[in-house]
Amino acid sequence: MATLLNPSSAAAVPRTHRALAPLHLWHLASFDAPTVAVAWAWSLGWAAHLRLAPWTASSLALIVWFIYVADRLLDARAGLRAGLESRLGHTLPHTLRDRHFFHWRHRRVLFPLASIAALAAAALVLSRLPVRALRPDSLIAAATLVWLGSVHLGSRRSAQASIQIRERIAEIVVALIFVTGCALPVWPQNPAAFARLALAPALLFAAVAWLNLHAINAWESETRRSAPSISRVQPGAAVLAVLGFALAACAVPLAGPRTAALLACAAGSALLLALLDRRRNRLSPLTLRAAADLVLLTPFLLAPAALLAR
Repeated sequence: MATLLNPSSAAAVPRTHRALAPLHLWHLASFDAPTVAVAWAWSLGWAAHLRLAPWTASSLALIVWFIYVADRLLDARAGLRAGLESRLGHTLPHTLRDRHFFHWRHRRVLFPLASIAALAAAALVLSRLPVRALRPDSLIAAATLVWLGSVHLGSRRSAQASIQIRERIAEIVVALIFVTGCALPVWPQNPAAFARLALAPALLFAAVAWLNLHAINAWESETRRSAPSISRVQPGAAVLAVLGFALAACAVPLAGPRTAALLACAAGSALLLALLDRRRNRLSPLTLRAAADLVLLTPFLLAPAALLAR
């Protein structure tokens, strides 16, 4: 276990990448997912002419951060246990990454802070959330807890084919839960406006979120095989990009420029994921993984337009 947690091994940042240290830390400390969640929630509200209140954005970021910290700590614990059991003759495939090492090394700081974040988010939600929005929020929270429980409490002693099937299902489920969580802070304000102006971008972002997860799994599987493979990411990215730009062109007269701009942002994220996939062998695994979430922040490019429109 001490070898696995050696700072000079997987979790160490190469000297040549010191300029990328802020990007690496953003990913390693699980700040990437909350940033993406707030960006998508704000942009979906902006497209539907709905307001994302500061307390809502804060609670969303805190909840997402807690979920990701907890998930990575549980993954790290399971990976360490699998490593010990494999020495006893068992076969439990579980590969730890930089993010898992980082969380386990700093678990005595991260877990208490994440717990405080969860309590603060709960206090904000219970004190400010309208009664009509409690039910859908509770449903998505329950779905998230059920999914995490099935992932971390289920048996890992399965055939490789079964593991691959679960990974494909996980990509879809996590993408849908994530985007639904991003939409919940704004759609109850005006469901009709959201459905007309932001539903198409939300669905496209769900597809981009799936592509992001699929790309990460493909890259990390390729690293385990230590051999390059045929890209499975670029064809999907091309389809989503073409679809996104086509929908954006149609949305200009039908839904307005905001919806069109957001669809174009989603298409741009898909293209950037394809570019990362094309250059995956030139980037370190840590930089590649962090950049995969960075390219999901294209909705922030709309911030100047939002400020000018006020």
